[in-house]
Amino acid sequence: MNLLLLIIVFTALGGVLSVLAAALFLLLPDRLRNHVLPHGISFAIGALLAVSFWGLIPHAFEEVAPEQFRGLSATILAGILIFFVLEKLLIWRHCHFNACEAHGEETQDHDHGSLLHSHGHRHSAGALIIVGDSIHNFVDGILIAAAFLTDPKLGMVTSLAVAAHEIPQEVGDFAILLHNGYTKRKALAYNILSSLATVLGGMLAYFSLEDLDHILPYILALAASSFIYVAVADLIPTLHRKTELKDSLEQIALIAAGVLLICAMHGIAHSFEG
Repeated sequence: MNLLLLIIVFTALGGVLSVLAAALFLLLPDRLRNHVLPHGISFAIGALLAVSFWGLIPHAFEEVAPEQFRGLSATILAGILIFFVLEKLLIWRHCHFNACEAHGEETQDHDHGSLLHSHGHRHSAGALIIVGDSIHNFVDGILIAAAFLTDPKLGMVTSLAVAAHEIPQEVGDFAILLHNGYTKRKALAYNILSSLATVLGGMLAYFSLEDLDHILPYILALAASSFIYVAVADLIPTLHRKTELKDSLEQIALIAAGVLLICAMHGIAHSFEG
């Protein structure tokens, strides 16, 4: 299949379909939805970590000479620190203008699944949610395209990891928009429009990155740092709020399931390639 078509299909999978899945998820009764969502977060952690350490980082190092290894490692470290600073600035902005407490509202929104940018404070404008999510989706599209340009099978598992962490985030975005007075129809329409930024980012990356092979390993390293940061800084802390042994075992099992699925997908892609 044409590489550009693959990028379009899988960026749509990571964007539009995750919005539709989140919309269906919102149809569940509140009690059931609140019970299921943490399980999805556990699975997303495993998927994000596996695609980073099993796929993106090894492929990035395979594409460069040994003398560039230190530079790639520095890129991963810098990426994690940059994402921390960006999220910190965004949280500060919301709290500065909305007078939120240091921890209270921020924690509430992570429970609803707005996981990457922490843009879901209860008094935030709906438009800010949509704009912030569009930027996030655009970057996801670039990362997926970069993975495909390196190796199609890596692109497939990367898009799966993007979808895994997008679904709980989109659930959070829906909840915030509805809280800010949007109808369900408008919230769905705006989220779908926002998700199209993933496809746009993938297409632009295809045309601009195809002849820039020397920077692809560094983009993969940044993608890995993004996924690692989301998993470790945003998702894992939400799991620690449940301390019962049964909950902990379920979390471990679902994280392992996310890891195994990504590894299995990688193996299947290898077998098709062979």
